[in-house]
Amino acid sequence: MLVLLSLCRTVNNFLMTGPKAFLTYASSVQVGAQCGIQECKHQFAWEKWNCPESTLQLSTHNGLRSATRETSFVHAISAAGVMYTLTKNCSMGDFDNCGCDDSRIGQTGGKGWIWGGCSDNVAFGEKISKQFVDALEDGHDSRAAVNLHNNEAGRLAIKATMRRACKCHGVSGSCSIQTCWMQLADFRDVGNYLKMKHGHAKKLEMDKKPARAGNTADNRGAIAHTFRSIARTELIYLEDSPDYCVKNQSLGLQGTEGRECLKGDKSRSQWERKSCRRLCYECGLRVVQKRIEVVSSCNCKFHWCCTVKCEKCTQVVTKYYCARKEGGRKQHNKNDSAL
Repeated sequence: MLVLLSLCRTVNNFLMTGPKAFLTYASSVQVGAQCGIQECKHQFAWEKWNCPESTLQLSTHNGLRSATRETSFVHAISAAGVMYTLTKNCSMGDFDNCGCDDSRIGQTGGKGWIWGGCSDNVAFGEKISKQFVDALEDGHDSRAAVNLHNNEAGRLAIKATMRRACKCHGVSGSCSIQTCWMQLADFRDVGNYLKMKHGHAKKLEMDKKPARAGNTADNRGAIAHTFRSIARTELIYLEDSPDYCVKNQSLGLQGTEGRECLKGDKSRSQWERKSCRRLCYECGLRVVQKRIEVVSSCNCKFHWCCTVKCEKCTQVVTKYYCARKEGGRKQHNKNDSAL
């Protein structure tokens, strides 16, 4: 997994050159990166682009760099995942030098409530996440600036989705006063928030070439001018997305032929129910139906003491896949572009 490998390289660099305190955070950073990857796969499970591992490259140390709408999400959700895990571990007391955010305890928050409890320490998570994730960007061109912007948008998504939790105090449960604290939302809420931002991402028109020697100041000035009108919470990108319908080996894209889609189940969301149209029909493919045997545990019984024994049940289920039209030519494999 390229995001995880990139962050592992960063972790190792910090262990060799950074403060010894970073040893404490290494596993949390890696878990957070994995959390971001899994959320990306969930959010795009029924999209033409489904967050394939071959495209999850955060580092820009090589030439295969892209700044598409989709990579903006990868950067944001990865940075958010690392910040989220660090913040959660901090509040749980996993780090000796970090705990709850008690900076506002005792202060009046609003009518009938005061700050108290254990607020999640997002300032700590943000600081350490930035030191690890942003270290992957060593370029000085517009691509690097876009990636750093999207990293920050991901971290700001953690703050934007936080919620206030409160506890009542008073005689006989009268709740005459409340103590409240800020806590992290479920990471799924962060993913949903960033998926919405992905849908409204803004394309920037600017020079994507690396800055020439001696012209770094001018380049930074041009980038700063372009970014002036962009809110820090918005995702941005430089390049139009490739055609995700077709296989493209140079981009690590497999196309949608052979992908599963969903039909018929009214309990699913409208977006899921339209996945066959999106993945198959819009890509010039047809939908084929397959009946598959699925083996699962059933009729489980508890036996004293202390085991659970289950039978194996076989169920035939119907699944749907995208396939080439009968008599149609195989999808063209594009190899004329690169990240």
